[in-house]
Amino acid sequence: MPTPLYPLSVVAADVPARNKPSVYPEPFASRMAGRIKHTLGDIFGLTNFGVNLTHLAPHAVSALRHAHTKQDEFIYIVQGHPTQHTDEGYTPLSPGMCAGFKAGTGNGHRLINETNETVIYLEVGDRSAGDEGSYPDDDLKASMVQGQWHFTHKDGTPYS
Repeated sequence: MPTPLYPLSVVAADVPARNKPSVYPEPFASRMAGRIKHTLGDIFGLTNFGVNLTHLAPHAVSALRHAHTKQDEFIYIVQGHPTQHTDEGYTPLSPGMCAGFKAGTGNGHRLINETNETVIYLEVGDRSAGDEGSYPDDDLKASMVQGQWHFTHKDGTPYS
């Protein structure tokens, strides 16, 4: 019997953290300090959607506030009490709560850990070709090209 290319099951916390803390260009990447992602979907070779077990250190953020044109996103809080920041404002979350962010709504979202304890959550998102990300609070635009995010200023000029 051939050896499987991917594991059949793993302990999620044992999956190595992603090497690069953020795909954002500077000056945005450094704002993701304190965020650690364990790319669970990648370990199984999943290509249609991604799953991450994400840890947010105290006072860290999940991402820049953003919205996708084609990618749906879902989060499930495992540990801690993050604050969900959306266009509607700020909502406290706790373990067992979940939230979904439908593609194409333009509703910018992120999680903020305003506590002194680590937050752990699962995030799930599809990998839709041609997806774009908008960032209402920052001069940033993202485009998914051949499976990779490419970032520019909102006027289209590249970051150097």
